[in-house]
Order: sequence, then structure tokens, then C-alpha cells
Amino acid sequence: METREKIIIIGGGFAGLQLAKTLNNKNKKVIVLDRVNHHMFQPLFYQVACGRIEPSNISFPFRKIFQRSRNTQFRLTEVKEIDTANNKVITDEAEFTYDKLIIATGCKTNFFGNNDLAGKAFGMKNTQEAISIRNHVLMTFEKLILEKSRSDDGNWNIVIVGSGPTGVELAGAFSEMKKEILPRDYPYMNFDHLKIILVSSTEKPLAVMSPEAQQKSEEYLKDLGVTFLSQEYVTDYDGDKVYMKSGKTIPSNNVIWAAGVTGNVVDGFPAEKLIKNRYITDRYNKIKGYDNVFAIGDIAYMETPKYPQGHPQVANVAINQAKNLGRNLLKKNGGEWVEYEYDDKGSLATIGKHRAVVDLPFVKFQGFLAWYFWMFLHLMLILSVRNKLAVFFNWMWSYFNKDSSLRLIILPNKKNETVQ
Repeated sequence: METREKIIIIGGGFAGLQLAKTLNNKNKKVIVLDRVNHHMFQPLFYQVACGRIEPSNISFPFRKIFQRSRNTQFRLTEVKEIDTANNKVITDEAEFTYDKLIIATGCKTNFFGNNDLAGKAFGMKNTQEAISIRNHVLMTFEKLILEKSRSDDGNWNIVIVGSGPTGVELAGAFSEMKKEILPRDYPYMNFDHLKIILVSSTEKPLAVMSPEAQQKSEEYLKDLGVTFLSQEYVTDYDGDKVYMKSGKTIPSNNVIWAAGVTGNVVDGFPAEKLIKNRYITDRYNKIKGYDNVFAIGDIAYMETPKYPQGHPQVANVAINQAKNLGRNLLKKNGGEWVEYEYDDKGSLATIGKHRAVVDLPFVKFQGFLAWYFWMFLHLMLILSVRNKLAVFFNWMWSYFNKDSSLRLIILPNKKNETVQ
């Protein structure tokens, strides 16, 4: 009887999940390892942070996804180290052997070594962080209404650092929240004092998109009342003030860091296997120097003629690298493997209702049509029909009522240590 090849996938993000689905019910034994029990649709985290949708609407339990799989298993555990000499993955609770290993650990927020920023500013790379932002911002206004005064200017400034898609989408959503929702929730507060400030190291927002998209997104931000600070570099944050390279400071108790990511590297590889905190791979996503260890998605650094500095760390790259590797792994002995190359399908971002920018290879457009296109595409990418319907219902409710009912403050329970 033929022994099935054992493949371990570390990480269940866009890349890891897509690879597992490609290998699902095939003649392979697949084990997915992740430190959380669900896949998260990261492009809509900003809507969780602003109370537009619930985390459960964009989260998908792995055990539900693979409930009927004949060959794929899931293990909830955190990987600590990889022993490539003995083909072992060492986690905090167990060890797993493998024939082939695929690292798909993705990225985390990059605070560039600044511990103060890491400890006091909010990142937004997982569900918990998005919920924390929602809790913190809403708690700010609950405290203010009790104080009955504007004693701390920092309470009235929401500072978002980074003007990529995440930054501009957050700024747009918070601005609409300021205009349409908060005055109804807190009718005796003057939200003219509330400022949404977007700090950008580049001259225009969305620097990776076309000049037309950059110009239009800046106009949209201005229309929404967002304060856009261009060519400013944040150097520190002490919990009360944001410090910038220019010498300017901004008082704020609500700082969201969207200014960069860095790879979630697993211990067990020498430094020369990494560039920019990403594993160096060949065109087949094989980590250089290893025959049976691969990296896909954001954690992979692959140089190609079209992308000599590596591919952009976006979902489309991750998904298609996973599909390509999956097809290669399923080829019989002697089957020729296909090299990967990224076919850029375009990029898009939304900056509030009826405001979006879309760059496709053959056309660029902005405005309400781009906004509908953005909504449709993201809705189609959500995994289950139930979740698609839930998100669609929330979007339609917000569209017609300019409101949502999802502004729950959910704080950790503090247990009383004293036993009577």
C-alpha cells in the first residue's frame, strides 16, 4: 500500500488556506497548524474596528472549513521552532514530523523596533487587534461623556499612521462614524472637536497606486474632513503624544499604526536565508538550500524578472502562489513543475460611501462605480454564503440608515482573586 506524503502547512491565512484547499481530498496527508482556530478576511478588519460588521462575519473556523475533508487535519498550536535536520516542527505542546513543510505564517505589524510604539499604539493584523481598536475608541467617548468636559485634547484625536489602503480606509470609516453615528449615540457631545488625522510618509495617499488614484483619494479625504499630514515621519509615541521627525507633536490617546508589516519568521533558519524578514525562495517557492521546505505568501521573498525586489505582500500573490505550489505538489514523479510569476490584477481602496479608487490593468476609475465594484469584489471573496449574506445585510442596513447596531464594547473579564 502506497504511503501518503505528509505535508505540514504552518499558517491558515490566504496562502496557507488556499494551499490546503488545493490539496484537499487528494492523495496527501495534510496538517494545518495555526495559533488561532479560524481564518480571517483581513481586508475588512477596518470595518470591525469601526463597528460596521462583527468579527464572526469575516472569520471562518478551520474545523468547519475542513469538516468533510478526508485528508486534512487542523491543530491549534503555536509553532516555536523548525528542526530541518530531522524534519520536525516543534510547537508549544507537541512535535510534528513532515515529508514536506510549507511556511505560510504571513506578516505582523512592523513597529521598526520601537517598543513604545509597539506597546501603546494599536496594530490591525488580527481579529483581536481590530476588536481592541473598537473597544478603545468607544470607551474614549464613554469616559468623555462622564467627564462632561474637554479636559484632554488627546481624547479628541484619532491618529492613523500610514496612508496605504488600510490607513485611508480607516480614516474614511472613522470620518463617516464621526458625522453620521457618534452624534446620535452621544447627542450632548460636540464632535466638532474630534479630528481624524492621517499621517503619511509620502506626499500623497495610496503611493503604490496610480497618480489618478492618489489625487482622488486625497480629495476624498479632504471632503470627509480628514487632516492629511504628508511627508511626516512618526518617531515615537508615549501614550499621550505622537512625536514626529519634523518636531511636531499631536496629542492623542487613540493611535492606530498602519505604516508597515514584517514577516512572522519561525526560528530554525540561518540569517542568510532571509531578506527583509522574508524567506528567500526560488521560482517554485522552495526555500533556497532546502529540498522539502517551502514558503508562500507574505513571508516568501521571490525575485523574478518582473519583480526583482520581490513580490508585493498582497492577498492575490499569496493565493496564486499557493495554487501554483499546490498544483506542483500534486504532479506525479517526473511531472515538470511550473515556475510562479505574479499577474497583477490591479488594486483598489475605498474611502467612505460612494468614494473609492480602482486601478485595473486596462482601466482606472473612481467614485461611486468604483465603490460598488469594491463592495462586489470583497463580498465575492468572503468564504461562506452565510457570511456573505450577513455582511451584505449589514452593508445595506448601514447604506440606507447611515447607522449600525454593532458597537459593542467587549472587555476582558476581570476575575476576583479573593475567595470568601
